[in-house]
Amino acid sequence: MRGTDPRKLQILGAIVEDYVATREPVGSKSLLERHELGVSAATVRNDMSALEEEGLITQPHTSAGRVPTDKGYRAFVDHVAAIKPLSTPERRAIRALLEDSGDVEELLARTVRLLAQLTQQVAMVQYPARRQARIRHVELVKVAESLLLVVLITESGRVDQRTIPVTPGRSAEHYAGMRDALNRAVAGREVTDLAAPLGELLETVPPLDRPAVVEVSEALVALAASRAEGRIMMAGTANLARSAEDFSRDVEPLLDVLEEQLVLLRLFTEMHASPGAVEVRIGSELRDQALNQAAVVGAGYGAGSHVAILGPSRMDYVTGISTVQAIARYVSRFLA
Repeated sequence: MRGTDPRKLQILGAIVEDYVATREPVGSKSLLERHELGVSAATVRNDMSALEEEGLITQPHTSAGRVPTDKGYRAFVDHVAAIKPLSTPERRAIRALLEDSGDVEELLARTVRLLAQLTQQVAMVQYPARRQARIRHVELVKVAESLLLVVLITESGRVDQRTIPVTPGRSAEHYAGMRDALNRAVAGREVTDLAAPLGELLETVPPLDRPAVVEVSEALVALAASRAEGRIMMAGTANLARSAEDFSRDVEPLLDVLEEQLVLLRLFTEMHASPGAVEVRIGSELRDQALNQAAVVGAGYGAGSHVAILGPSRMDYVTGISTVQAIARYVSRFLA
């Protein structure tokens, strides 16, 4: 949003809070009744109009109130949502439940059940990464005017490849130069550690060449995700049924994504892995059509391993962020 106007942020936060709680569009009158905003009704209406102009809230019906957009949720997460410390009983219950686990498998099973119960979302935990493969070489081969073969070779000798559509008009020499730049950036890196070097590479590329680098980088990340020795344990899938009305389309494609896991592994590969570092991805940021109305809150608990929740973009981000962060730190501590 333009700047960080505290009053408009306060009103945006109140709209998000009320919409998450009620699932009903929020009007200026209800905001004044439910929140001590300390301003007049006219000021609230003017600020809501400004928030709507900035694309942070929208009016779903002619006579209705406003609801947050994905951009509004992003501004809320970035500027308004505060970490809410877990209560002493909550911390004690989590510690007791996880400390009593007999092995890693049981620890992870208890973790996802607890996370699903506390957040009422789908909970996911990635198995601890062990001896992840390192990249030996990346090869790019132009096989047609608008098709490129992306090849990933690891130090163990395994070869993974994928043919992707690319923007026509770029020469084989162009992709040879890109291949050399990619190898300088990622050779020797673990397959779970590509987000940072690829991001740094993109910063050095001229603006006109960036779309082509993004096309190839996304394919490389997807190949790396499929190569990572990763499995995901889940709990709370039934919570999607309770959120079905938050998705304008049927939730079946979303269930397919959860079952196949490849999209989720790719997503985890792109996230930071330091224990307790929380990342939130909302709607189009998840870069998958089935997830356009969803959000993921995730945190690393060790190198290349994450815990996360997935639910509708209309989720309780404050509780989600606080709970995911706390549980990631507990799991990291117990595994250490």
